[in-house]
Amino acid sequence: MLPETVLAQAAAEMTDWHGCRMSVMELSHRGREFDTIIRRAQDDLRELLEIPVSYRILFMQGGATAMNAIVPMNLVNRPGSNSTLDFVHTGVWSGKSLDEAGKYGKVNIAASSREDRFLSVPAQKRWQTTDNAAYIHVCTNETINGNQFHFTPDTGTVPLVADMSSEILSRPVDFSKYGVIFAGAQKNLGPAGVTILVVREDLIGYAVPFCPSVFDWQNVAENNSMFNTPPTYAIYICGLVFRWMKKRGGVLRMEQESIEKSSMLYDFIDHSGFYRNEVSIESRSRMNVPFFLEDESLNDEFVAEAAKNGLLQLKGHRLTGGMRASLYNAMPIEGVEALVAFMRAFEQKH
Repeated sequence: MLPETVLAQAAAEMTDWHGCRMSVMELSHRGREFDTIIRRAQDDLRELLEIPVSYRILFMQGGATAMNAIVPMNLVNRPGSNSTLDFVHTGVWSGKSLDEAGKYGKVNIAASSREDRFLSVPAQKRWQTTDNAAYIHVCTNETINGNQFHFTPDTGTVPLVADMSSEILSRPVDFSKYGVIFAGAQKNLGPAGVTILVVREDLIGYAVPFCPSVFDWQNVAENNSMFNTPPTYAIYICGLVFRWMKKRGGVLRMEQESIEKSSMLYDFIDHSGFYRNEVSIESRSRMNVPFFLEDESLNDEFVAEAAKNGLLQLKGHRLTGGMRASLYNAMPIEGVEALVAFMRAFEQKH
């Protein structure tokens, strides 16, 4: 979901960006106008997340799915490592990541919650990590399974790689604990097409020889994310979202609202005998709330009636069934209030 004010500004600037008589879609990525857009976006993101100067911000393509290959191709040859890739398997997306990484190195599943249907995040004391691994990968929020890390792992000298696609900018990040963070924009930042990568500078420069040039972090960093033509319009929209967040009070405000919105929905579900959420309380996602009707024969009616009330895209993922409410940053508290009111009325009706 995108903020309505961002969409309105993009619409107003669609055919003429700041008097240049061209749309952002038409601007040369080498020109002064787009250089202004991308540099401000980088600066605003660095300010919002308090990203240290020792980390580079890269705008890349291919989505988080491409990062499942790009990350190992850039880190498997990291000096001092044994080329083993450690993974914490907490759901569908971390599973896709480890499957892809297996093409480039030896994968070790350090911990998994598969046995409990990914309804929790394994405590770090249970992880069986590899000494001198190339990196340890986590997906901090699993959109499909509805679990989220509510602790920051301490991996010592082994770089921690985090897929934060669905929670980025919803809470502060302690960068001292991370080597690499990446996020596809289309959940919390902007339209599909751009992926944001934040990488510690000492991890750049070790890509395998067969890594495509456009995915080599060193090439991307040296060319300020313009080694090739970047997804200019997606970067522009992300920049508008960053400014919207700054005006709203930044990441701390986003975190406060995220807690408020998710708590409201979970509290209603927990006190209902009509709906249920199965994720362990300590691992529940603030971004994606999966829930089930006790009588699943009512699923289609629930979705249809919700749509009539302006509540859209509530049908759960095909792998899990049930329902799923996504509470990304731009979802106002009024949206959650409307959902709870509808769920209460539907329960009373049945």
